[in-house]
Amino acid sequence: MDPIFSIGIQSLWDELRHMPVGGVFWLNTDREQDALSLINQTLAAQDNDAKVAVVGMGHDLKNIIKLDKDHGPEKIQLFAMPNQDNSLYFFTRDLLCSIEPQKYLLILLCENNAWQNIPAPKLRKWLERTQAWTKYHNCSLLVINPGNNNDKQSSILMSEYRSLFGLASLRFQSDIHLYDVAWWCNEKGISARQQLQLNHHDGQWQLAQQEEASVQPRSDEKRILSNVAVLEGAPPLSEHWSLFETNEALFEEARTCQAATLIFSLAQNNQIDTIARQIHTLRRQRGSGLKIIVRENIASLRATDERLLLGCGANMVIPWNAPLSRCLTLIESVQGQQFNRLVPEDITTLLSMTQPLKLRGYQPWEVFCDAVANMVNNPLLPPDGKGVMVALRPVPGIRVEQALTLCRPNRVGDIVSMSDNRLMLFLSFCRVNDLDTALNHIFPLPTGDIFSNRMVWFEDNQIAVELVQMRTLSPEKVSKPLPATAQNNAQAKKIINAEHDGTSWRRIPEPYRLLSDATEQSS
Repeated sequence: MDPIFSIGIQSLWDELRHMPVGGVFWLNTDREQDALSLINQTLAAQDNDAKVAVVGMGHDLKNIIKLDKDHGPEKIQLFAMPNQDNSLYFFTRDLLCSIEPQKYLLILLCENNAWQNIPAPKLRKWLERTQAWTKYHNCSLLVINPGNNNDKQSSILMSEYRSLFGLASLRFQSDIHLYDVAWWCNEKGISARQQLQLNHHDGQWQLAQQEEASVQPRSDEKRILSNVAVLEGAPPLSEHWSLFETNEALFEEARTCQAATLIFSLAQNNQIDTIARQIHTLRRQRGSGLKIIVRENIASLRATDERLLLGCGANMVIPWNAPLSRCLTLIESVQGQQFNRLVPEDITTLLSMTQPLKLRGYQPWEVFCDAVANMVNNPLLPPDGKGVMVALRPVPGIRVEQALTLCRPNRVGDIVSMSDNRLMLFLSFCRVNDLDTALNHIFPLPTGDIFSNRMVWFEDNQIAVELVQMRTLSPEKVSKPLPATAQNNAQAKKIINAEHDGTSWRRIPEPYRLLSDATEQSS
């Protein structure tokens, strides 16, 4: 009869505790001490005659494993593994050199953030091979992975239900521990989307007394969790509203929700990346029942930023000029909705989708053509929304090289080049109706005074056809920018010998000797 192993959390019901042979179970922890304590309790929960082996990646297991005589198996085999990627890839092969893993419980203790630099395709391949290996050798593998970026790790693993029998996370929040079970499959059935509160006392992990062995209902559908800035000073509108001073506090509370409405506040452009990561984590880990809204308090969103937030899983982005009454109406409109758009498992895919072009300013002709072609051919970007390409011909009396000196793009992704007496600009993610506004920011003078005419391409097919024509230009028609003159270099400001005292800049005095030693002796 095949053994059934147990994870070391007391009073946890069997559906979330048992680990039968033939599968891989994965547990993330955000603190290393929690991972070490959980290993000891898992070992103590096994039968006296259980076959158990522990593999430590960069850990000295002799100083970690601490068991009393009355609990746990009689014999535990300990193995050390170097903290290297190759040691993970050859984990199963090296283990077979020492033991016959049939009916074994194998525990792999990873080093902190051991998987963060391993690409997702390699991780999937490793899981697929390891799952087949455990099934063939009729054993169980528990991977305990401590790290401070496990939200990203859990997001990648969320789609690996074919290779993982169980996926869970143990998070420390203030003075409590939250045990998030994405899914857990064993002889009792399948349990999913469970969040439980654990107590850790005297090295023992126990389920909180108020937790019950039942599927958690969607009882929070009427709750509205909002940043306090969203209501513009108004009090909570009903008993269902909960206000938070910061988006971080809102995010931590939202990690316990199933179907509530979450309203983040966006006041500065540098908050976009953080809010996008928080939304992506919530959408991937808490499911499609959440209603996630971003309220823009001050004009700070570009079209690319809004697309990023929606791609991460936001239901709606409310613009800054919408009054509070309109904002509340829009919040009402998302009630009862089910999010059904695809959210990529890795947020870096979304970031590269919205910011694929890392160039700015003047580029050589070939580099310009290649960069625009890469933008147009990027399948992750929306069709006919990748940007605007415009050709500007200077008025008579102004050379195109002189016009280039007036072109000062400020945004990353706005590039310019020259050929055939034309200035070619590509403004990434710029809408055609915003072209005049963008050109007014790029040129210090009115474009009508500098250029006699212009041609605009904004659809993908138009830009692709024009690129074919641009690549056929002969090299002699390609212009080069004017070299920097020595006068401009002479006018460069010198570095001032000064320091900042916390309130203002103050010059540092430099000593000067008025008389030399020879002069003093002669006098």
